[in-house]
Amino acid sequence: MNMKERQLAMVIDLNKCIGCQNCTVTCKTMWTNSSGKDYMYWNNVETIPGNGYPKNWQDMGGGFDADGSLKNGKIPNMSKEYGIPWEYNHDEIMSAKEFKPKTEPTWGVNWDEEKGGGEFPKDNYFFNLPRICNHCSKPSCLSACPHDAIFKRQKDGIVLVDMDLCQGCRYCIAACPYKKIYFNPQFSKSEKCNFCFPLIEEGLPPLCASDCSGRARFVGYLDDIEGQVYKLIKKYKVALPLRPDFGVEPNVYYIPPFLSPPKFDKEGNIIENSDRIRTSELVKLFGEEIYDAIKTLKNEKRDGNSELLKMLVASQDKDRFRFKNKDEANINAL
Repeated sequence: MNMKERQLAMVIDLNKCIGCQNCTVTCKTMWTNSSGKDYMYWNNVETIPGNGYPKNWQDMGGGFDADGSLKNGKIPNMSKEYGIPWEYNHDEIMSAKEFKPKTEPTWGVNWDEEKGGGEFPKDNYFFNLPRICNHCSKPSCLSACPHDAIFKRQKDGIVLVDMDLCQGCRYCIAACPYKKIYFNPQFSKSEKCNFCFPLIEEGLPPLCASDCSGRARFVGYLDDIEGQVYKLIKKYKVALPLRPDFGVEPNVYYIPPFLSPPKFDKEGNIIENSDRIRTSELVKLFGEEIYDAIKTLKNEKRDGNSELLKMLVASQDKDRFRFKNKDEANINAL
């Protein structure tokens, strides 16, 4: 990492995400409650297993091949994969009549919320997966834009869209493997999560992080070796990027859900040292590094004085958010 360039990152502890959707609501209220944005969810919380939002986003292409060339990607379909937003019959509801949507929904955000997998009670499972733009170190959306409308800020690595330069061609949407860029049909512009940069510049965390009921989100610079984000990602290596195979080097990381309940045998007895959440699901999302991360987490769990476990408890906001500048922080020149 060039000393003139820094990268903000977010770590989300999936063991603490309760699926309350506070992050979704606060983001929606702040950034996407205006014209043309009714279907946009810059932040959403999906259920694993589940199809996600937009539907089946993991199979829509985008990102980079091993040789560095852009992969072909798909633009999600509004009705089938985003889901056209619908309204309810509010007047009739207030008259104590039938509660129903005015139009028949096809799909939408949180459509399969808390939809589990496996067979109850043997190995049923699910967990929550919050998602925002990953503000990648190698953003494929930036590479795909023919009008230089997408740029990455040197001072913090946040990826933004210049609305004056955007021509609405939507190549960025096809190129993003996470499908976290949205098209505003009202203005023919692409829009996306901005990591709440106006708050960052005031020394405050993004709203999705500050409003997290489970205190599951950490925000800080990757080169600040005294910060929790650095320690979780670089020192202990228990925070992993989502779908690293996409080749875009995302800067949102996840602590895998290693605190899942144990499995039970047919008599209802606990199977010792068993994990309910299928490792195959975690490998698909986070790669083979998941094995070492879970091993480290379980070993540290046995240590009553573990620095790692104390960090994950994060009892105070100051423990989760650290935005010290280069003069104040202990910088690691990567």
